[in-house]
Amino acid sequence: SREKMKIVQLYVVLISVRHVPAVTWLYLAKQPSLRGTLRDSRACEGLKGLAEEQVRICQRQVEAMDSVKRGAELAIEECQHQFYNRRWNCSTLQGLQVFGKVAIQGTRESAFIHALSSAGLAFAVTRACSRGELEKCGCDRKIRGVSLEGFQWSGCSDNLPYGIAFSQAFVDNPERSRGVSSSRALMNLHNNEAGRKAILSHMKVECKCHGVSGSCEVRTCWKVMPPFHKVGSVLKEKFEGATEVQPKRVGSRKLLVPKSSRFKPYTAHDLVYLMASPDFCVRDPRSGVPGTTGRQCNRTSHATDGCELLCCGRGFRTAQAEVVQRCSCKFHWCCSVTCKQCRHLLEVHTCQ
Repeated sequence: SREKMKIVQLYVVLISVRHVPAVTWLYLAKQPSLRGTLRDSRACEGLKGLAEEQVRICQRQVEAMDSVKRGAELAIEECQHQFYNRRWNCSTLQGLQVFGKVAIQGTRESAFIHALSSAGLAFAVTRACSRGELEKCGCDRKIRGVSLEGFQWSGCSDNLPYGIAFSQAFVDNPERSRGVSSSRALMNLHNNEAGRKAILSHMKVECKCHGVSGSCEVRTCWKVMPPFHKVGSVLKEKFEGATEVQPKRVGSRKLLVPKSSRFKPYTAHDLVYLMASPDFCVRDPRSGVPGTTGRQCNRTSHATDGCELLCCGRGFRTAQAEVVQRCSCKFHWCCSVTCKQCRHLLEVHTCQ
């Protein structure tokens, strides 16, 4: 019976490892630099938040894990930048699930988190390739020859195909292991891909002129990724226009179809979600929702940062705050600037 107990315990451990929600890898952002931690592949098993498949990728490519951590940091920073003036503002928590249950509930916020984190990982790995930080990749050398516009493809094009392939393996495989019969897995896989496509569809061409006195007789060009803020803005727009879907059996396959016939068919670039979002007004520690009490709001705005919307109709308090700023600055030849310090009283409005 003791042996049976051991087998049962092992089974429970395996089940719990296998069902780590895929997005918990974002917890890497909260850990110190991985260069010192991951001296060899055995240390990968000690990283918190990784699913089995992600541990195996870490063991095969330890050198890439700092880029994975950077991808997590990019995603969290950009989420907070895009949502700073909304009721849900991408607040992070202490636990493995850095955004709380919001990230795994099938809402449009969850759709955005999955798309942005998948894009963040592809972006960070691609950037590391271009900088020569990873042994297994470099610049994209497939882009060669003369373009239709007549310029010469040369230089270091960002190797986005490698970054996308890495993101697919790292982020998508844990979802696939849940089985494509899971509606949540189908939703997450679709949004992961939509995130990566937001980079792919906004690649830019940069060029350099060659010739006498920069006459541009010959132009060499290469492809670069857009700034990550641009990717975040594109996905924020997709968040606003996301499509609510429901599962439907088509033959032997399960598909996600728009919940209402009035909704337009979604594309591979759009975000999809399965359930309506909560209002995020009231603090709910179990779900990781901080609520909006104490948040600063804009009294004159009618947008999402306005006191009426942000405070959910509860009203707001107004207080005076003193701000010290440099003023009356003068330039003295040569070469210094002196300024006075001016004090201003500002009204600060916070939600009740």
